[in-house]
Amino acid sequence: MNQMAGTGENTRLIVLISVVATIGGFLFGFDSGVINGTVDGLKQAFHSSSAGTGFEVASMLLGCAVGAFFAGRLADLWGRRSVLIISAVLFLCSALGAGAANSSTMFIAARLLGGFAVGAASVMSPAYISEVAPARYRGRLATVQQIAIISGLFAAFLSNYLLAKAAGASTEALWGGHAAWRWMFWMMAIPSALFLVLLLTIPESPRYLAVKRRKDESLAVLTRLFGANDAQAKYAEIDASLSQDHHRPRLSDLVNKATGKMRPIVWVGIGLATFQQLVGINVVFYYGAVLWQAVGFSENDALLINVLSGALSIGACIVTVLLIDKVGRKPLLWVGSAGMAVALALVVWAFASGALVDGHLKLSGGMGTLALVAANAYVVFFNVSWGPVMWVMLGEMFPNQIRGSALAVAGAAQWTSNFAITMTFPLLLSGIGLAATYGIYLASAVVSVFFVLRYVHETKGKELEQMEG
Repeated sequence: MNQMAGTGENTRLIVLISVVATIGGFLFGFDSGVINGTVDGLKQAFHSSSAGTGFEVASMLLGCAVGAFFAGRLADLWGRRSVLIISAVLFLCSALGAGAANSSTMFIAARLLGGFAVGAASVMSPAYISEVAPARYRGRLATVQQIAIISGLFAAFLSNYLLAKAAGASTEALWGGHAAWRWMFWMMAIPSALFLVLLLTIPESPRYLAVKRRKDESLAVLTRLFGANDAQAKYAEIDASLSQDHHRPRLSDLVNKATGKMRPIVWVGIGLATFQQLVGINVVFYYGAVLWQAVGFSENDALLINVLSGALSIGACIVTVLLIDKVGRKPLLWVGSAGMAVALALVVWAFASGALVDGHLKLSGGMGTLALVAANAYVVFFNVSWGPVMWVMLGEMFPNQIRGSALAVAGAAQWTSNFAITMTFPLLLSGIGLAATYGIYLASAVVSVFFVLRYVHETKGKELEQMEG
């Protein structure tokens, strides 16, 4: 598989450097998941109020929005690889700092650094992959990012479990007399350091180098990836896409000069980023145990359901890897939206049938089973469609000239929506109940079907130079 027959394409190298980029996704997942096992330790160490602990947990998401926004802009100035290297350093500093924190302020500062890294990696890893991979299997390589994210979540859950078991509890002392919850954060230093070292071995994006008019460097990378015969032709394609409007990329490029309005393609990117969160997926990821205990499952069963959801998520993403470059991005999105809408409608129906007993929603045996099956079907539909495909499309749908700036805006919109959904779920749960809360996510899924059919254009098989803004 080293080189395609009849071409100079170095497929093995393209796959290997794409895998290095997806380690950013693994750390994205690990950093998001590690906090779940450390809440008791944070309460004990910092004596925070419930609101304070809530902010310690959610603070990373604010950093994510900032990191995603500035990553796109900095990537236009310094390069895609350079921003990924910065994110690796921030992951490392966050892991060490969060574990060593002796105050809530220091802990939040460390988590914000981790948030900057997650936000940057979330937009730059798929963008980098899109800029080095051929169109015919670009989607498959970029989809691996979502598998890496979920694998990172799973690794964090497993690491937390093993460390807490070894110590007796997350708050008990482990190696060096330090509490197990601190080691949970320090464990992230291992993949962070690996990410940093491996990033030093991969090339800069040839499309970034072309935008910066560093022709010889761009040609050198293209030659390594596609062979000398194809490198000149690919550089000519990239150069032609820039020749009509070549200047240093800036945020104002997102505005159509003739109309004075935001380019429609940017609004589509913002819509994709926002709808991915409005359907409520992170309620399942962040509040899964709380959710299932609220409808009558034991804590042990609720944690087991979370493990099941994680396994189904990975399986669904593998299906996407097999399908995305065959059936395309748009069909996966609208089928996923329709499937999520049906599954969420069943969840709402099951929750609406319940009765409040001692302040908790209790479901009959049949309705409890329906809620469980429908919720996991919803997870599968999400992870076969919006989970990976949104990131794939953001990485490839924008023209070369505006890719960094558009990613900055869309990435910030995604993480801001994530923060809003995460923070409002407990309020909605206590205010309007589970059924009505999930009704909001159901409505978003229904609207997303029409959004995809009306506004999203297929990118399957298109070179990045064919993208129009």
